[in-house]
Order: sequence, then structure tokens, then C-alpha cells
Amino acid sequence: MRKITDIVLHCSATKEGQRVTVGDIDRWHREAGYKKIGYHYVVYADGSIHTGRPIWAVGAHVRGHNATSIGICYIGGLDAEGRPKDTRTPEQRAAICYLLQKLREEFPRARIRGHRDFSPDKNGNGVIEPFEYIKECPCFNAEDEYKDLL
Repeated sequence: MRKITDIVLHCSATKEGQRVTVGDIDRWHREAGYKKIGYHYVVYADGSIHTGRPIWAVGAHVRGHNATSIGICYIGGLDAEGRPKDTRTPEQRAAICYLLQKLREEFPRARIRGHRDFSPDKNGNGVIEPFEYIKECPCFNAEDEYKDLL
């Protein structure tokens, strides 16, 4: 098994309420040049959890960190006008918590982070600040939200 240091939360960067499937994301990623979907898990608005890549396989979701991470994507992340927004439904929130707890049982030392937390620290102060984000993804602060998750 791979050594997992990070569990990374993503959003699909699709508008709130837009229906997107694992198959859609797989197609988008293949069109972008990937071999298949880059995420290990995708969480639909109804809270159902779907497998993308198996966790033993290296993902394609955080450049430079794929070998040591697991990627989870929730469907959504944009408001009706296409602006970043935490659009997680109550069902998605519960499903993500459940999935993170299961993954932490298997990888207890893995840090839970958002994709945006891998942006470069442009000013060198040791903190990734909002003005430094390459992307807003997952459109909420995953580190803070899940800091007490055991």
C-alpha cells in the first residue's frame, strides 16, 4: 500500500444543483489528458459515495502530491453565477465525515486538507492565505472543519 500523508478535499467546480456523475468527471479528466478520473472518491449531492480510482492507485488531483494522497471530490462548489461557494448538502457533509472517519482509521496520521491548501506560499510567511490560492477548491476550509476528526 502507498504511504498516505494527506487526504485532500476537492469540489467538482460545478454549479449548485447541477447533476454530475463519476462518468462525467472521468470523461472530463480523460479529455484533459489523464488516463482516467483523478479522484479516489466522489460524493454526490444525495450523499452517496462513489469510487473513482482505487485507493491503492496513485491519483491525479494535486500536482506534486498524488503519490502520497487520497482525493475526495464533492459535486458542486459554485453558485448559480459560477462563483466559488460551499454548496455541500447536509447529505454530502454527513457522507464526507463518514468517509473521512473510515479513511482515518486506515491512515491515522494522514492530514485532512483542501486542494487550495497546496497553493504556494507566495509571501513566505508559512501560511497559505486566500490571496495566494491558485483555486478556491473545495470552497471551504477543510483543515479547520475536520481538525478534530479522529
